[in-house]
Amino acid sequence: MYATFLRPLLFSLSRSNAEFAHERTLDGLALASRMPPLLAALRRVYAPPTPTLARSLFGLQFAHPVGLAAGMDKNGVALPAWAALGFSFVEVGTVTWQAQPGNPRPRLFRLPEDSAVINRMGFNNHGAAALAERLKRLGRLPIPLGISLGKSKITPLEHAVADYCASFRLLRPYGDYFAINVSSPNTPGLRQLQDKSYLNELLAALQRENRNFTAEHAEDAETPKDKSGSARAAASAVSKKPILVKIAPDLSDEAMLEVLEVCAANGVDGIIATNTTLSRAGLRNTAIAAETGGLSGRPLHGRACDVIRFIQRESEGRLPIIGVGGIFTADDARRMLDAGASLLQIYTGLVYEGPGVARRICARLIGEG
Repeated sequence: MYATFLRPLLFSLSRSNAEFAHERTLDGLALASRMPPLLAALRRVYAPPTPTLARSLFGLQFAHPVGLAAGMDKNGVALPAWAALGFSFVEVGTVTWQAQPGNPRPRLFRLPEDSAVINRMGFNNHGAAALAERLKRLGRLPIPLGISLGKSKITPLEHAVADYCASFRLLRPYGDYFAINVSSPNTPGLRQLQDKSYLNELLAALQRENRNFTAEHAEDAETPKDKSGSARAAASAVSKKPILVKIAPDLSDEAMLEVLEVCAANGVDGIIATNTTLSRAGLRNTAIAAETGGLSGRPLHGRACDVIRFIQRESEGRLPIIGVGGIFTADDARRMLDAGASLLQIYTGLVYEGPGVARRICARLIGEG
C-alpha cells in the first residue's frame, strides 16, 4: 500500500519541497504519540516478530537490531510512535546546545532514480534545553533512546568542547547512549573534529563529565530491592552512559585508524558507521546530484559496509558498530551484519520503503534462520 499509493502521493504533493512531506509525517506521528489507542493499533500492525533477534550491547537490551537513525526526529516530538512502528531503538537529534534554524530552504532533495536523499539541513533543532524538557515530561521509552550531539553553528571550533559538554551535561539523565556527531558535512568545520587532536580533547572532556556525574550521584544509583520501574529509571539516569562516535564515510584508511586509536584511548563504547557522504559517484540523477549536502541511501551502502568491515578488522572485533547507510531490505541488513555491525539504523530506507520496513526486515532475517 505504501509503495503503490502513499509514497507516490507524498512525493507528488512535495515534489518541489521534500521537507514538507517530512514535516507532515512528523506532525502525524507526534499526534499519534499522544493517543495511546492509536499507538496500540500501530504496534499490532508493525511490531516485528523478534524471538530470535534480541541482543545486548552497551549494557542495553535490544529486541532486534533495527533502529531509527538520527535526523528523522531531531526534536524528539514523536518518540513513542517510533517504538510503536517496530524500531528496537531510536536516536534523537542531532541536537546542539544553541537552538538554531539550520540552513536556508530548500535543503532536502529526493533522488528516486537512485533511492537516495541529499540533505543540507544544518542541525536545525530547538536546542538541548528544549529537548531535555520534552524528555523529562515524556518519561522513559519502552526502547533504548540514543541522543546525537553536535556543535552549534555559531560556536567557534576552539570552543566546541564546551559546547558539546554543555549539551551532554543537560541531556545526560535522559539518554541511554550518546552519539557524538563530528561527521556531518553541513556544519562548517565540523568534520575537522575527527582530526586526532580535536577528537582526543573532545572525547576526554565528555568522559570526564560522564565519570564525574556518576561519582557525584553514586548513592542515587542504588536500586531498591523491589526493582520498580522508577528505581530502574533512577539507576539508569546516573549510571555511566555509553558514548559512541559517528564517523564520515569519506575518511581515508589512515584517518580512520587515527579515529580508532583516539576512541580506544578514551574508552569509547562504539562507532556509528557511517554518516552521509559528499561523494556523487554513480548517480543517475545528475541535476539534483549537483546540490550541496550529504548523500544518504542506496548509493552509500557499499561504502558503509566497507567502512564497517575495516573497523571490525582493525579493532579485532572489540569495538561494537552500529551500521547505517542504504538499508532498505533484509538483504541489505544481512550484508551489514555480516560486515561486522551489531546494530543497524535506518533513515532513507524508511522514506522509500515506508513504516513497515523494520517489521519486514526482521521477519526475513528470522526466516533466514
